[in-house]
Amino acid sequence: MEVFLEKIVIYGVVGLFLLGVVLVYILKLRKESRIVESKIKQAKEEGLHEPVSLHPVVDVNSCIQSGACIRACPEHDILGIRNGKATVINASWCVGHGACFHACPTQAITLCIGTEKRGVDLPHVNQYFETNVKGIYIAGEIGGMGLIKNAVEQGKQAVDNLVKGIKFAGDYEHDLVVIGAGPAGISATLQAKKHGLKTLTLEQDSLGGTVFTFPRKKIIMTSPMDLPLHGKLKLYETSKQELLNLWNEVLGKNQIEILEHKKVESINIEKGGFKVNINDGTHYMAKKVLLAIGRRGTPRKLNIPGELSTKVAYRLLEPEFISGQKIMVVGGGDSAIESALLLADQNKVTLSYRNNTFSRLKTGNKIKLEEAIATKKIDVLLNSNLVSIEERYVNIKVKDEKPYQLENDLVYIFAGGELPTQFLRNAGIEITTKYGEAILKH
Repeated sequence: MEVFLEKIVIYGVVGLFLLGVVLVYILKLRKESRIVESKIKQAKEEGLHEPVSLHPVVDVNSCIQSGACIRACPEHDILGIRNGKATVINASWCVGHGACFHACPTQAITLCIGTEKRGVDLPHVNQYFETNVKGIYIAGEIGGMGLIKNAVEQGKQAVDNLVKGIKFAGDYEHDLVVIGAGPAGISATLQAKKHGLKTLTLEQDSLGGTVFTFPRKKIIMTSPMDLPLHGKLKLYETSKQELLNLWNEVLGKNQIEILEHKKVESINIEKGGFKVNINDGTHYMAKKVLLAIGRRGTPRKLNIPGELSTKVAYRLLEPEFISGQKIMVVGGGDSAIESALLLADQNKVTLSYRNNTFSRLKTGNKIKLEEAIATKKIDVLLNSNLVSIEERYVNIKVKDEKPYQLENDLVYIFAGGELPTQFLRNAGIEITTKYGEAILKH
């Protein structure tokens, strides 16, 4: 009898212990859910919950709360666990690298672009990266994939697909013309060389495309990738200059020349191929064309008096050589914030943004900006717009107040870019607006 009672006591203690463990676990989950719910509420108040581009969508029926997606994401507080399922918190911070997509053990995540309320214009491209115009392919940022690793992979895959059906140039100058020498264009050019294609690559600016416009010492976050004719690159943090040096080195070793400052004005179908027309009056004939241009296109102008002044710029290359100036930075995205922070080391910087909050910043930039504001390193004018730009000052209007003058030496405008929609349509490429459609799904 005593043995029986002893067993009952032991089993009871074990049962109570297990019950306690379960209760602690449940309370922990509830606490984590409340924290995530609080973060979602804050994200909605700050306008960060709604995605602006590529973003993850979680299938709650497949999610098993492994947390792999959260651990894999290099950004902070984009995903969290609420009520036992993964959920999106700050969707507008997502840069579309797809780490969560690849890490999920149950394939519960899909990468989508646009939402039910906010559409994103994208060119029509099939699974082989070919547009509705047979022979014209698209890779990289313009197709919705802006991250360097993804753009490099798309450039490579696009060439692998187009080479399958290519009949070598024959009477044409080139088998392939690649338009754009950013990450996707460089990768495509190297892969084309690997396949033995007679290829010409054109860049309207300088080698690197959008990357070239970054400040010289900007640290670029990327991931390990496979660069054609070079091999695996284990990059996590690298400077803009280091990346450009690497591309130049690989292109040089393979005797590939990029034609810089060649802006393509139009593409015409001609004799079973394409005539690529340049703004200097020249043209090139090719059997196939790969568009690897950015979505930013031409910098968006404010269209205000004085904007054509030589004191106005739309990119910042070498901030370390600018000192003792009164500078106005216009914009509320990461490029504007990063530039303002770099310039603030040696100058008096005022940051003007038309909205009442910075809603699309990476966590690191947001923290640095808050510190700069707290230490009065940067003056921030929210709900403000430049009215005009004069030689020694700018006129600025804050919300419903009357415009007033600020002494000024330089103005940097980061208002995004005009999408090359008309250029694409003139080439016959269909543009569709995506409302929450999947770009990557299992």
